Amino acid sequence: MSGNRDYSKIIKALQILTGILLLALAALGIFLIQKYNIKVSNIKNLSEMITGGVLTVSLILIGVSVVKSFVLIFPPAVILSICGYMMPGFFIALAVNAVSVILSLSIPYFLGRFAGAGMVDTLRNRFRAVRKIDDFVGMNETKLTAIVKFSGIMPGDLSSLLFGAMNVSYKNYMAGATLGNIPLIIVYTLFGTLLKSVGEKPWVVAIPVAVIIVFTLISGVLVKRTVDKSKSKRPTDSLPQTGDNITREGE
Repeated sequence: MSGNRDYSKIIKALQILTGILLLALAALGIFLIQKYNIKVSNIKNLSEMITGGVLTVSLILIGVSVVKSFVLIFPPAVILSICGYMMPGFFIALAVNAVSVILSLSIPYFLGRFAGAGMVDTLRNRFRAVRKIDDFVGMNETKLTAIVKFSGIMPGDLSSLLFGAMNVSYKNYMAGATLGNIPLIIVYTLFGTLLKSVGEKPWVVAIPVAVIIVFTLISGVLVKRTVDKSKSKRPTDSLPQTGDNITREGE
């Protein structure tokens, strides 16, 4: 008889606890960001909290990147920039950041998959940015993920959690998320790398800053055009339900 035991109530309870834990960690993230002034402009001071050789620092930054995936709203640009600032070379920093991002993309996604459909409504009620996903109804999964990740219309880990809860294909999600993150990984790694020369050549920091501004403008135009196109084809004004194929119109 024990082999036929219904575990649905246990799973449901675990899903609810997962949702509560993630929201609590998000609140913790807000507290830490404010307390330690965690932002890109403060990476010099933040980097002083990390000590060790190249391997040690790499493992610490990868570990921090993985842990911040549970916090949902921790700014990944800070970790990317610190890595560029602390590593001995741009390409070493780029490799470390690539590993960090790939690992951090998967964790919140699978948390969302486990939490299930109820997480979508919870996120919609808790985060205004999540409701922006309504603007992209009808788009294929890979394109949707790439645009959301590249544009930064919502925190990266939060969007990963949402895509998991929406039951977006992991293969399509990783393809789109990787494409959407590549430009940002390069730019913020370069920003941190060049910041080391700011004392001798203050103008070098303007290069990645200018690129970030250009990316912001491009992503703004891209999102607007995509939203306008999506609205013109939208069959409904509701968020795609978990388990539905986002590619309703075969795009």
